[in-house]
Amino acid sequence: MIANSSLISSNFSTLLFLRNHKLATRISFPHSDKIKNPPKTQFFNNSISGFGVKGRLYVRHSSLNLQNQQDPSMEKDVDGSTKENEPGGGSNNGGNGDQWDWTTSFVLFGLWSGLMYYVFFLAPNQTPLTDMYFLKKLLNLKGDDGFQMNEVLVGLWYIMGLWPLVYSMLLLPTARSSKGSIPVWPFLVLSCFGGAYVLIPYFALWKPPPPPVEETELQRLPLNLLESKLTAGIIMAAGLGIIFYAGLSSGDVWKEFYQYFRESRFIHAMSIDFSLLSAFAPFWIYNDMTARKWYDKGSWLLPLSVIPFLGPALYLLLRPSVPTVPALSSPSSTEEK
Repeated sequence: MIANSSLISSNFSTLLFLRNHKLATRISFPHSDKIKNPPKTQFFNNSISGFGVKGRLYVRHSSLNLQNQQDPSMEKDVDGSTKENEPGGGSNNGGNGDQWDWTTSFVLFGLWSGLMYYVFFLAPNQTPLTDMYFLKKLLNLKGDDGFQMNEVLVGLWYIMGLWPLVYSMLLLPTARSSKGSIPVWPFLVLSCFGGAYVLIPYFALWKPPPPPVEETELQRLPLNLLESKLTAGIIMAAGLGIIFYAGLSSGDVWKEFYQYFRESRFIHAMSIDFSLLSAFAPFWIYNDMTARKWYDKGSWLLPLSVIPFLGPALYLLLRPSVPTVPALSSPSSTEEK
């Protein structure tokens, strides 16, 4: 998932015509039979020395207030501005911008509600005590008791710890909302605990376009960290290591993980969370790419963005810097002054 043209109007119209030799041209106005006071015509002798041609310059002045003489493709708003009467009303959303926004928000909130209902009421929950044991082991709150954790489960746990950083780099600053007072950072912080289940409500409330990025913002936290190629390189290297660690596990380990997925609510919900984060990532990569004006050169990365985690990590490593504006040119700075 968005052209106005300006119309210069006046209370008189002027028509210039050069009469060469004895050629005369009459100018007719539409609905001339309804004009009570005909416009005045003045004649001026004129000589064009550059071409050596003498003639008369006809200047036709009209002070009539002719209505309905505007271009039918142009339409004037109530507030005095003009816009082009395109199909869709000049809106970037096909003439139904508000309807499209609310429809999208309704769909996302419906998806989120259905997911929350499924996780809390329909997801398998046959091993609640085992879930608590696994959680303590993964948080290193349980000492070495001789039990070996499933490698795929450990890899999934650690990769889920990297997803919030990936989404922070995708949503800040190019997915901030400028039409509402909903900040993105609380959702990003809570996504460290709730993943996509926390981010989807922000997706529904998001109102583009984002505000401009000042040059000074890139020199402060968190943008100087999130825009750093070093951060993107660390994410890429860590993701490759974790995926190879889990991917090279034996078939028995994968069968055991599948059994956990069918019985454990904790592992079941975490697996769905990973799938949701992977599914939403291509859209936010596209949004970030267009905001950085890099779509023409970086569009080849969009098909790769569907690769779970590695596709978004590769994009973060290769993307250019975000366009910035001087601090005094931003709307916020102007208001502060």
